[in-house]
Amino acid sequence: MPVDLRFFRAKETFTVEQLAKLTGATCTGDTDRLISGIAAADQARSGDVCFFEGKTSALATMDLQAGACFVTADVAEALPDRTSGLIVEQPRLAHVMAANAMFDLRDWTDEGEPASVHPTAKIAPGAYIGAGAAIGERAVIGPNSVIGPGVQIGADTSIGANASIRCALIGNHVNILSGARIGESGFGVTSSPEGAVDVPQWGRVIIQDHVMIGGNTCIDRGAFTDTIVGERSKIDNLVQIGHNVVIGRNVLMASFTGISGSSTVGDGVLMGGRVGIADHLEIGEGAVLTADAGVMTNVPAGETWGGRPAKNFRQFLREVAWLQRQVKRGKKPSK
Repeated sequence: MPVDLRFFRAKETFTVEQLAKLTGATCTGDTDRLISGIAAADQARSGDVCFFEGKTSALATMDLQAGACFVTADVAEALPDRTSGLIVEQPRLAHVMAANAMFDLRDWTDEGEPASVHPTAKIAPGAYIGAGAAIGERAVIGPNSVIGPGVQIGADTSIGANASIRCALIGNHVNILSGARIGESGFGVTSSPEGAVDVPQWGRVIIQDHVMIGGNTCIDRGAFTDTIVGERSKIDNLVQIGHNVVIGRNVLMASFTGISGSSTVGDGVLMGGRVGIADHLEIGEGAVLTADAGVMTNVPAGETWGGRPAKNFRQFLREVAWLQRQVKRGKKPSK
Protein backbone atom coordinates (compact mmCIF):
# COMPACT_ATOMS: atom_id res chain seq x y z
CA MET A 1 0.00 0.00 0.00
CA PRO A 2 1.50 3.40 -0.95
CA VAL A 3 2.09 5.95 1.79
CA ASP A 4 -1.07 8.08 2.18
CA LEU A 5 0.01 11.68 1.54
CA ARG A 6 -2.99 13.03 3.45
CA PHE A 7 -1.10 12.01 6.56
CA PHE A 8 2.54 11.94 5.47
CA ARG A 9 4.73 14.30 3.47
CA ALA A 10 6.93 13.10 0.62
CA LYS A 11 10.36 14.73 0.91
CA GLU A 12 12.66 13.29 -1.74
CA THR A 13 13.12 10.50 -4.26
CA PHE A 14 16.37 8.58 -4.66
CA THR A 15 18.13 6.37 -7.14
CA VAL A 16 19.30 3.00 -5.87
CA GLU A 17 22.86 4.31 -5.93
CA GLN A 18 21.89 7.31 -3.80
CA LEU A 19 20.16 5.04 -1.29
CA ALA A 20 23.33 2.97 -1.10
CA LYS A 21 25.38 6.07 -0.27
CA LEU A 22 22.84 7.18 2.30
CA THR A 23 22.83 3.85 4.13
CA GLY A 24 26.34 2.54 3.47
CA ALA A 25 25.02 -0.34 1.36
CA THR A 26 26.62 -2.15 -1.55
CA CYS A 27 24.55 -2.13 -4.77
CA THR A 28 23.67 -4.92 -7.16
CA GLY A 29 21.51 -4.69 -10.26
CA ASP A 30 20.23 -1.45 -11.77
CA THR A 31 21.76 1.38 -9.70
CA ASP A 32 19.98 4.14 -11.68
CA ARG A 33 16.48 2.91 -10.88
CA LEU A 34 14.38 5.65 -9.26
CA ILE A 35 12.82 4.84 -5.89
CA SER A 36 9.90 6.96 -4.70
CA GLY A 37 8.11 4.70 -2.19
CA ILE A 38 8.63 2.42 0.80
CA ALA A 39 6.82 -0.82 1.56
CA ALA A 40 6.94 -4.22 3.22
CA ALA A 41 8.59 -6.91 1.10
CA ASP A 42 5.34 -8.75 0.33
CA GLN A 43 3.59 -5.57 -0.83
CA ALA A 44 6.35 -3.60 -2.56
CA ARG A 45 5.98 -2.44 -6.15
CA SER A 46 8.54 -1.54 -8.80
CA GLY A 47 9.11 1.99 -7.45
CA ASP A 48 9.43 0.91 -3.81
CA VAL A 49 12.31 -0.06 -1.58
CA CYS A 50 11.73 -2.78 1.02
CA PHE A 51 13.85 -4.89 3.35
CA PHE A 52 14.16 -8.61 3.98
CA GLU A 53 15.57 -10.34 7.04
CA GLY A 54 15.22 -14.10 6.86
CA LYS A 55 16.39 -17.26 5.17
CA THR A 56 17.38 -17.55 1.53
CA SER A 57 14.71 -20.21 0.97
CA ALA A 58 11.95 -17.83 2.10
CA LEU A 59 13.17 -15.05 -0.17
CA ALA A 60 13.49 -17.41 -3.12
CA THR A 61 9.82 -18.42 -2.85
CA MET A 62 8.56 -14.85 -2.42
CA ASP A 63 7.07 -13.10 -5.45
CA LEU A 64 9.14 -10.00 -4.78
CA GLN A 65 8.13 -7.05 -6.99
CA ALA A 66 10.16 -4.30 -5.30
CA GLY A 67 12.43 -2.02 -7.25
CA ALA A 68 15.10 -2.38 -4.56
CA CYS A 69 15.52 -4.39 -1.36
CA PHE A 70 17.86 -4.12 1.62
CA VAL A 71 19.26 -7.61 2.32
CA THR A 72 22.24 -9.24 3.96
CA ALA A 73 25.02 -10.59 1.76
CA ASP A 74 24.13 -14.25 2.36
CA VAL A 75 20.69 -13.95 0.74
CA ALA A 76 21.39 -11.35 -1.96
CA GLU A 77 21.72 -13.97 -4.71
CA ALA A 78 18.09 -14.99 -4.17
CA LEU A 79 16.81 -11.56 -5.27
CA PRO A 80 14.99 -11.63 -8.62
CA ASP A 81 16.58 -9.81 -11.55
CA ARG A 82 13.90 -7.11 -11.44
CA THR A 83 14.93 -6.08 -7.89
CA SER A 84 18.14 -4.16 -7.22
CA GLY A 85 20.01 -5.33 -4.16
CA LEU A 86 21.17 -3.06 -1.31
CA ILE A 87 23.50 -5.24 0.77
CA VAL A 88 23.94 -4.23 4.42
CA GLU A 89 24.47 -5.91 7.78
CA GLN A 90 21.18 -4.61 9.23
CA PRO A 91 18.51 -4.39 6.49
CA ARG A 92 15.72 -3.12 8.74
CA LEU A 93 17.86 -0.32 10.14
CA ALA A 94 18.90 0.71 6.62
CA HIS A 95 15.25 0.73 5.57
CA VAL A 96 14.43 3.02 8.51
CA MET A 97 17.16 5.41 7.37
CA ALA A 98 15.82 5.40 3.80
CA ALA A 99 12.20 5.84 4.89
CA ASN A 100 13.02 8.79 7.15
CA ALA A 101 14.86 10.45 4.27
CA MET A 102 11.92 9.97 1.90
CA PHE A 103 8.87 10.73 4.08
CA ASP A 104 7.75 12.66 7.16
CA LEU A 105 4.68 12.37 9.36
CA ARG A 106 2.64 15.54 8.92
CA ASP A 107 2.63 17.62 12.07
CA TRP A 108 -0.62 18.41 13.88
CA THR A 109 -0.33 22.05 12.82
CA ASP A 110 0.90 21.54 9.24
CA GLU A 111 -0.44 24.08 6.80
CA GLY A 112 -2.46 23.07 3.76
CA GLU A 113 -5.98 23.19 2.41
CA PRO A 114 -8.49 24.26 5.06
CA ALA A 115 -10.45 21.57 6.86
CA SER A 116 -13.92 20.79 5.52
CA VAL A 117 -16.46 20.94 8.35
CA HIS A 118 -20.11 20.27 7.51
CA PRO A 119 -22.43 23.09 8.68
CA THR A 120 -24.40 20.67 10.87
CA ALA A 121 -21.29 19.40 12.70
CA LYS A 122 -20.66 20.62 16.25
CA ILE A 123 -17.12 21.59 17.24
CA ALA A 124 -16.71 22.22 20.98
CA PRO A 125 -14.49 24.98 22.40
CA GLY A 126 -10.82 24.09 22.45
CA ALA A 127 -11.06 21.46 19.72
CA TYR A 128 -8.51 21.64 16.90
CA ILE A 129 -9.10 20.47 13.32
CA GLY A 130 -6.01 19.98 11.14
CA ALA A 131 -5.51 21.03 7.53
CA GLY A 132 -7.30 18.90 4.96
CA ALA A 133 -9.43 17.09 7.56
CA ALA A 134 -13.11 16.44 6.80
CA ILE A 135 -15.89 16.41 9.43
CA GLY A 136 -19.21 14.93 8.28
CA GLU A 137 -22.85 15.78 8.86
CA ARG A 138 -23.99 16.03 12.49
CA ALA A 139 -20.59 14.89 13.75
CA VAL A 140 -19.60 16.09 17.22
CA ILE A 141 -16.02 16.92 18.24
CA GLY A 142 -15.60 17.24 22.02
CA PRO A 143 -13.72 19.90 23.97
CA ASN A 144 -9.93 19.96 23.54
CA SER A 145 -9.91 17.05 21.10
CA VAL A 146 -7.34 17.18 18.31
CA ILE A 147 -8.10 15.97 14.79
CA GLY A 148 -4.93 15.63 12.73
CA PRO A 149 -4.36 16.73 9.15
CA GLY A 150 -6.18 14.71 6.52
CA VAL A 151 -8.33 12.76 9.00
CA GLN A 152 -11.80 11.86 7.68
CA ILE A 153 -14.72 11.64 10.16
CA GLY A 154 -18.10 10.42 8.93
CA ALA A 155 -21.67 11.48 9.54
CA ASP A 156 -23.24 11.17 13.02
CA THR A 157 -19.89 10.29 14.59
CA SER A 158 -19.09 11.52 18.09
CA ILE A 159 -15.59 12.21 19.41
CA GLY A 160 -15.37 12.74 23.18
CA ALA A 161 -13.32 15.29 25.05
CA ASN A 162 -9.50 15.25 25.00
CA ALA A 163 -9.25 12.59 22.30
CA SER A 164 -6.59 12.66 19.60
CA ILE A 165 -6.99 11.21 16.11
CA ARG A 166 -4.42 11.15 13.32
CA CYS A 167 -3.69 9.06 10.21
CA ALA A 168 -7.24 7.72 10.40
CA LEU A 169 -10.40 7.26 8.36
CA ILE A 170 -13.44 7.11 10.65
CA GLY A 171 -16.83 5.87 9.41
CA ASN A 172 -20.42 6.88 10.15
CA HIS A 173 -22.19 6.51 13.52
CA VAL A 174 -18.91 5.86 15.33
CA ASN A 175 -18.65 6.70 19.04
CA ILE A 176 -15.14 7.41 20.33
CA LEU A 177 -15.09 8.24 24.05
CA SER A 178 -12.96 10.75 25.88
CA GLY A 179 -9.20 10.36 26.00
CA ALA A 180 -8.94 7.80 23.19
CA ARG A 181 -5.75 7.85 21.11
CA ILE A 182 -6.26 6.78 17.52
CA GLY A 183 -3.47 6.56 14.94
CA GLU A 184 -0.36 7.05 17.02
CA SER A 185 2.80 5.17 16.06
CA GLY A 186 2.88 1.46 16.82
CA PHE A 187 5.61 -0.10 18.95
CA GLY A 188 8.39 -0.88 16.51
CA VAL A 189 12.06 -0.98 17.48
CA THR A 190 15.25 -2.15 15.83
CA SER A 191 18.86 -2.18 16.97
CA SER A 192 21.64 0.12 15.85
CA PRO A 193 25.27 0.67 16.89
CA GLU A 194 24.01 3.46 19.19
CA GLY A 195 21.25 1.30 20.72
CA ALA A 196 17.52 0.88 20.17
CA VAL A 197 15.96 2.91 17.31
CA ASP A 198 12.26 3.62 16.75
CA VAL A 199 10.88 2.16 13.52
CA PRO A 200 8.51 4.71 11.94
CA GLN A 201 5.00 3.57 11.07
CA TRP A 202 3.62 4.58 7.67
CA GLY A 203 0.12 3.05 7.69
CA ARG A 204 -3.33 4.20 8.78
CA VAL A 205 -6.24 3.31 11.07
CA ILE A 206 -9.60 2.44 9.49
CA ILE A 207 -12.65 2.52 11.79
CA GLN A 208 -15.77 1.22 10.07
CA ASP A 209 -19.40 2.22 10.74
CA HIS A 210 -21.21 1.86 14.10
CA VAL A 211 -18.03 1.09 16.06
CA MET A 212 -17.69 2.12 19.72
CA ILE A 213 -14.26 2.82 21.19
CA GLY A 214 -13.96 3.28 24.94
CA GLY A 215 -12.23 5.98 26.93
CA ASN A 216 -8.42 6.02 26.98
CA THR A 217 -8.22 3.17 24.47
CA CYS A 218 -5.23 3.29 22.11
CA ILE A 219 -5.32 2.03 18.51
CA ASP A 220 -1.97 2.25 16.69
CA ARG A 221 -1.69 2.97 13.00
CA GLY A 222 -0.22 0.27 10.76
CA ALA A 223 3.44 -0.07 9.90
CA PHE A 224 2.84 -0.25 6.13
CA THR A 225 -0.73 -1.55 5.91
CA ASP A 226 -3.83 -0.51 7.87
CA THR A 227 -5.01 -1.25 11.36
CA ILE A 228 -8.74 -2.01 10.90
CA VAL A 229 -11.73 -2.20 13.24
CA GLY A 230 -14.77 -3.80 11.57
CA GLU A 231 -18.29 -2.44 11.67
CA ARG A 232 -20.38 -2.69 14.87
CA SER A 233 -17.45 -3.87 16.95
CA LYS A 234 -17.52 -2.58 20.53
CA ILE A 235 -14.29 -1.89 22.40
CA ASP A 236 -14.24 -1.12 26.11
CA ASN A 237 -12.13 1.42 27.98
CA LEU A 238 -8.35 1.06 28.38
CA VAL A 239 -7.76 -1.35 25.51
CA GLN A 240 -4.51 -1.45 23.50
CA ILE A 241 -4.62 -2.49 19.82
CA GLY A 242 -1.25 -2.75 18.11
CA HIS A 243 -0.20 -1.87 14.57
CA ASN A 244 -1.53 -3.88 11.61
CA VAL A 245 -4.18 -5.60 13.74
CA VAL A 246 -7.37 -6.46 11.80
CA ILE A 247 -10.54 -6.79 13.87
CA GLY A 248 -13.66 -8.19 12.21
CA ARG A 249 -17.31 -7.23 12.52
CA ASN A 250 -19.35 -7.45 15.74
CA VAL A 251 -16.35 -8.15 17.96
CA LEU A 252 -16.86 -7.42 21.68
CA MET A 253 -13.76 -6.59 23.69
CA ALA A 254 -13.71 -5.89 27.45
CA SER A 255 -11.35 -3.51 29.24
CA PHE A 256 -7.59 -4.01 29.67
CA THR A 257 -7.40 -6.26 26.61
CA GLY A 258 -4.17 -6.01 24.63
CA ILE A 259 -3.69 -7.22 21.06
CA SER A 260 -0.14 -7.34 19.71
CA GLY A 261 0.80 -6.26 16.21
CA SER A 262 -0.32 -8.02 13.02
CA SER A 263 -2.86 -10.30 14.69
CA THR A 264 -6.27 -10.94 13.12
CA VAL A 265 -9.55 -11.25 15.04
CA GLY A 266 -12.48 -12.84 13.19
CA ASP A 267 -16.09 -11.71 13.12
CA GLY A 268 -18.13 -12.12 16.28
CA VAL A 269 -15.24 -12.87 18.65
CA LEU A 270 -15.94 -12.22 22.35
CA MET A 271 -13.15 -11.24 24.74
CA GLY A 272 -13.35 -10.93 28.49
CA GLY A 273 -11.37 -8.42 30.50
CA ARG A 274 -7.56 -8.41 30.48
CA VAL A 275 -7.16 -10.78 27.54
CA GLY A 276 -3.69 -10.69 26.02
CA ILE A 277 -3.00 -11.80 22.43
CA ALA A 278 0.53 -12.29 21.12
CA ASP A 279 1.62 -10.97 17.73
CA HIS A 280 0.88 -12.49 14.29
CA LEU A 281 -1.93 -14.75 15.57
CA GLU A 282 -5.37 -15.55 14.15
CA ILE A 283 -8.46 -15.70 16.36
CA GLY A 284 -11.15 -17.60 14.48
CA GLU A 285 -14.64 -16.37 13.81
CA GLY A 286 -17.01 -16.67 16.77
CA ALA A 287 -14.29 -17.69 19.25
CA VAL A 288 -14.63 -16.77 22.93
CA LEU A 289 -11.62 -15.76 25.02
CA THR A 290 -12.36 -15.83 28.73
CA ALA A 291 -11.16 -13.13 31.12
CA ASP A 292 -7.40 -13.04 31.70
CA ALA A 293 -6.67 -15.44 28.84
CA GLY A 294 -3.08 -15.28 27.62
CA VAL A 295 -3.25 -16.30 23.95
CA MET A 296 0.03 -17.56 22.48
CA THR A 297 -1.23 -19.66 19.54
CA ASN A 298 -3.97 -19.44 16.90
CA VAL A 299 -7.51 -20.04 18.19
CA PRO A 300 -9.88 -22.10 15.98
CA ALA A 301 -13.25 -20.64 15.00
CA GLY A 302 -16.09 -21.17 17.45
CA GLU A 303 -13.97 -22.47 20.35
CA THR A 304 -13.82 -21.10 23.90
CA TRP A 305 -10.31 -20.66 25.28
CA GLY A 306 -9.01 -19.56 28.67
CA GLY A 307 -6.06 -19.73 31.02
CA ARG A 308 -2.41 -18.68 30.79
CA PRO A 309 -1.20 -19.84 28.38
CA ALA A 310 -4.68 -20.08 26.87
CA LYS A 311 -6.05 -23.41 25.64
CA ASN A 312 -9.43 -24.98 24.96
CA PHE A 313 -11.47 -24.06 28.03
CA ARG A 314 -12.64 -27.62 28.76
CA GLN A 315 -9.04 -28.79 28.75
CA PHE A 316 -8.10 -25.87 30.98
CA LEU A 317 -10.83 -26.77 33.50
CA ARG A 318 -9.77 -30.45 33.49
CA GLU A 319 -6.21 -29.43 34.29
CA VAL A 320 -7.37 -27.13 37.10
CA ALA A 321 -9.53 -29.91 38.56
CA TRP A 322 -6.63 -32.40 38.36
CA LEU A 323 -4.31 -29.96 40.13
CA GLN A 324 -6.87 -29.38 42.88
CA ARG A 325 -7.17 -33.15 43.43
CA GLN A 326 -3.40 -33.46 43.75
CA VAL A 327 -3.32 -30.71 46.33
CA LYS A 328 -6.09 -32.36 48.37
CA ARG A 329 -4.27 -35.70 48.32
CA GLY A 330 -1.02 -34.20 49.51
CA LYS A 331 0.17 -34.16 53.11
CA LYS A 332 -0.56 -31.19 55.27
CA PRO A 333 2.51 -29.07 55.91
CA SER A 334 4.18 -29.80 59.24
CA LYS A 335 3.93 -27.18 61.97
